[in-house]
Amino acid sequence: MSQDELLTLRNVGKTSAQWLHATGIHNLDELKRLGPVGAYAAVRARGFNASKALMFAIAGALQDVHWNDLDPHYKQQLLRQLEEESPS
Repeated sequence: MSQDELLTLRNVGKTSAQWLHATGIHNLDELKRLGPVGAYAAVRARGFNASKALMFAIAGALQDVHWNDLDPHYKQQLLRQLEEESPS
């Protein structure tokens, strides 16, 4: 595979792609399977200092929109899901 599939996605840059690869996410199908919250949580669990903007960037990548253009209610839903899945 000569081209990194993750780098072809909107909102995903070199650093984000490296973090995703380090967590075992190597393509769009794997990213879809985990979803934005799962992928973001996996990156954080590996010790990378990613902000929640990464979660929104992944969500935008999965919808092929810039993360700033995500519906604000959807962003709130993602934040609630992250809070519910995060250990206290």
